[in-house]
Amino acid sequence: MTQLLRSLLSSLRDLTPILLVVTVFQLVVVRQPIPNLADLLTGALLVVVGLTFFVRGLELGLFPLGESLAYAFAKKGSVFWLLLFSFALGFGTTVAEPALIAVSGKAAEVAANGDFIENSVESRSNYAWGLRISVALSVGFAIVVGVFRILKGWPIQYLIIPGYSAIIVMTAFAPPEIVGIAYDSGGVTTSTITVPLVTALGVGLASSIRGRNPFTDGFGLIAFASLTPMVFVMAYGMLI
Repeated sequence: MTQLLRSLLSSLRDLTPILLVVTVFQLVVVRQPIPNLADLLTGALLVVVGLTFFVRGLELGLFPLGESLAYAFAKKGSVFWLLLFSFALGFGTTVAEPALIAVSGKAAEVAANGDFIENSVESRSNYAWGLRISVALSVGFAIVVGVFRILKGWPIQYLIIPGYSAIIVMTAFAPPEIVGIAYDSGGVTTSTITVPLVTALGVGLASSIRGRNPFTDGFGLIAFASLTPMVFVMAYGMLI
């Protein structure tokens, strides 16, 4: 109970600056009363409570689960199953990302309104689903590359620098309509579901391999998960 109360106070502290910024700009800059104040306060309370339970859930469930699975696969010594699990983890968590669902749905809506695709429910649904699958495949591929890097002990910059160089080159050739979506896709993949499990996987794997440092080798998987969606989505835009 004490730990839960501390988490609640921590969530309230994290949310307070956002509320202050909104309040100050609404009252001082815009100089208008805050609309639907009761709804705003209720929503803020729900966010604080939800964030508290979400963080506690990560600490109690997802982080230990990711680390224990990484230990188990490392102990088993099967690279194939470890890489297959890494791909499935990256793909599955990304498909379920609420932020990606929102962005892909909005992208389909804008594409339909701009006459890039047929303005029908089926076309918008197919476009959004194709975008989500492209991003999910890219993240699954990214986690495989990141895990393989941990196994081999390669410095992360050897992979990150060429990756972003490829993004710069592709940006010059990709359709302008897809470039912004591609860059946004790199951000929304690293959200509430993907980050905890992927981070736990990297740290747990680096901790279980002799000669690897969890601090220097265990992190970096999220960087790959942000990079590869840009490449895959721009390639998706070129193909369709």
